[in-house]
Amino acid sequence: MRSNIKLLFWFAVIQILSFHFGFTTLAEVPKNYLKGKFYTSVKDHFLVATEKMTDDRFKKTIIVMLDNDEEGAWGLVVNKPIGKVPLNLLINTSQKLKNEKKELYNVEIPIFWGGPVSKEQIYILHSKEYKNQSTESYKDFSITRDYKILFDIAENKAPKKYLVILGYSGWDDGQLEGEMEIDHWILSELDSKIIFEEEPTNKWLKAYENSFIRL
Repeated sequence: MRSNIKLLFWFAVIQILSFHFGFTTLAEVPKNYLKGKFYTSVKDHFLVATEKMTDDRFKKTIIVMLDNDEEGAWGLVVNKPIGKVPLNLLINTSQKLKNEKKELYNVEIPIFWGGPVSKEQIYILHSKEYKNQSTESYKDFSITRDYKILFDIAENKAPKKYLVILGYSGWDDGQLEGEMEIDHWILSELDSKIIFEEEPTNKWLKAYENSFIRL
């Protein structure tokens, strides 16, 4: 009975946090957003919110930009911790039935808010020494998205450095560039130490201090 109450409590917490952070299941594209010229340089950089940012969800936010092209852009917020959630709430029923490590289900894992799109999607951003079949390698880090890495985290077999992130940040074609042209965002050099080692409350300032000067 107590375990059921605890699960219901955490479910309610996630729903409240989802409302607070504005999670949605579809990309939010304003009807009349300012469409800017495509920038090839956004990928593999930090996207850093400026003091002119008007969207409360993204104030003092830094985003690891994973891709951008003429069709749009996406990335993961890395400085917005939500809290700790039991592993049981991060995996679905079919995965639970296939896995016998039930003693790990109550291990609490720290999670971050990755953006307002697709709150049900989990991304584990981590150092490159860890790899399984679903791992995608980037320049300074990797991303793994299957539930097996969550069990490794619970068993202390995780990558040396990692963030468990719910949801992502995405933009339609030209939307991000339009926001950059009105100075809501600036670019900064990607730094894995800021991602994994800096305290969340310090990440935005560190990235902002390293931002590029617009010409």
